[in-house]
Amino acid sequence: HSFHRRSLLIEVIVEDRVLEICIDRPDAKNALTLAMYDAMTAALEQAESSDDVRVVLFRGSHGVFTSGNDLQDFIEDPPLGEDTPVFRFLQKIVSFEKPVVAAVDGWAVGIGTTMLFHCDLVYASKRAKLKMPFVDLALVPEAGSSLILPRMLGHQKAAELLFFSKKISAEEGEKLGFINEVVDPDDLLELARKRAKKLAELAPNSLRLTKRLLMNAHHHRLEDAMSAEGALFKELLQSSEFSEAVSAFFEKRKPDFG
Repeated sequence: HSFHRRSLLIEVIVEDRVLEICIDRPDAKNALTLAMYDAMTAALEQAESSDDVRVVLFRGSHGVFTSGNDLQDFIEDPPLGEDTPVFRFLQKIVSFEKPVVAAVDGWAVGIGTTMLFHCDLVYASKRAKLKMPFVDLALVPEAGSSLILPRMLGHQKAAELLFFSKKISAEEGEKLGFINEVVDPDDLLELARKRAKKLAELAPNSLRLTKRLLMNAHHHRLEDAMSAEGALFKELLQSSEFSEAVSAFFEKRKPDFG
């Protein structure tokens, strides 16, 4: 069974029981709009309900994974409700039961990094660069990263990455434990597809239950962390600090927080 759909800068391909979600908006470094989040959530829902799909593979096009939220789109329609496209996507990827693989090339910014914590296997190219600039924008981390990062790296490393919005290279990501393998850009997609295909040949129920057991230990804590993050994120979106950070970003100057 193969299947191919393109909508709203998100390309969905099903081949060999692997559903590929490709973020394809090269003119904006694959920045995500609300419509693109909706399209990715719909693709995950399709993967969830289809017996033809055993594995999901996320990737970006043209040497970039994603540069994160499209700031213009984000400011015009901030995710203030309970049911915004961003939170819906996060909920879906966090609760997704089948294995998820990511192929990361170039920039993975904001949610481009935090969503990787919910992928089961992450492969990166040598030129991958990851960054979580939440504090840079006077916001707080999302996607449960405030719980996952310190658990993975310890408090001090997590604080350094989040306070200073520090850039992480692919090699560092591998050392820190959330990237499985780093390869040349030319070999990345082939490797990720090979691993995804291998997963698709394994006993699907056994994989699903193994993933569930891996997640079980912190599932409830993750939900709590995400709702705490979400509440503060929305609060800060309406703050003067955020307005100043965004003005400074667009005016290419240093923000002044008084």
